[in-house]
Amino acid sequence: MENTDKKPEGRDLLHLVYGDVTLGIHGSRDGAEFHYLFSYTAGGMESLVSGGMEWLYRPPRPCFWRASTDNDRGNGFVLKSGMWLAADQFIRCGKITIWVDGEKIPFPSAPENNKYTGRETASKVRIAYTYETVTVPPAQTEVFYEIDVRGAIQIRAHYHGMQGLPELPLFGMRFVMPTCADGFTYEGLSGETYPDRKAGGIPGIYKVKGLPVTPYLVPQDCGMHMDTAWVEIQRSRRLDNRKSVSGSAALRFQCEKGRLFAFSCLPYTASELENALHQEELPPPRRTVLGIFGAVRGVGGIDSWGADVESAYRIDAENDIRYAFGIQPGAEEKNTV
Repeated sequence: MENTDKKPEGRDLLHLVYGDVTLGIHGSRDGAEFHYLFSYTAGGMESLVSGGMEWLYRPPRPCFWRASTDNDRGNGFVLKSGMWLAADQFIRCGKITIWVDGEKIPFPSAPENNKYTGRETASKVRIAYTYETVTVPPAQTEVFYEIDVRGAIQIRAHYHGMQGLPELPLFGMRFVMPTCADGFTYEGLSGETYPDRKAGGIPGIYKVKGLPVTPYLVPQDCGMHMDTAWVEIQRSRRLDNRKSVSGSAALRFQCEKGRLFAFSCLPYTASELENALHQEELPPPRRTVLGIFGAVRGVGGIDSWGADVESAYRIDAENDIRYAFGIQPGAEEKNTV
């Protein structure tokens, strides 16, 4: 008698598609499909479909700038470290390396990818992007993505310190999502916190509705949350012309082995906040901008706005910075009509 319990070959493995300019990684987790695209030309992860929803509007890249605060302007930090604004907007991806099941493979762009059949599988894939900043002198940053059979994505970022560069505002990864989130839930400190402004934060799990922006007279960096174990973004709106598509989904970003991170979740990028002199100059909210940070500069202003940040809360760009976090795919929640 035939053994009907035997699983089809590749059922519990990742399905790999070696395209001319992308590497596709597909699979399922608890019956929910996930689909990832890693671009060779865009220099990053180009698509992250989880819970039936696209989560990326543009490839995530290393980020180095936060919108300047009143105190940054008052103490001249923006004049000393302004080159990091350019580095945040423009960065060169110079190298891409791929490992499949622990083995480094030849770069699979055309025509190298012609040897693949379209039926390749794997239990683990690792992609490394190496970037170079437009600072003078340039600095190198590496971002490693590792995907397992359940679709979990582990991300490791390594900024290589470079002598001669000014202090950093922050270092992390920025994820721009296609629509505004309904809100987010996180485990960490209550309220807005910064490295030198967190003594009053109370540890707990907090649910935030929408994407609140602090209504400063002059828009500036806001919404920072230090010492975070995880943050989960909830979205129901999507960019999709199919009227039949409905439901909501969530995506969780998790710290690695208790090494807490900082995050902000806003409807604006740092450059959009930077360009507005008044609140009414901000564009209509259309996206979710999630920053996961491994290092954040303090805000200073101990005796008055304009006082510099204490040395313990500055980021020396001549030193290496490493941090890691994971992304857990989620299932789509269907709406009932």
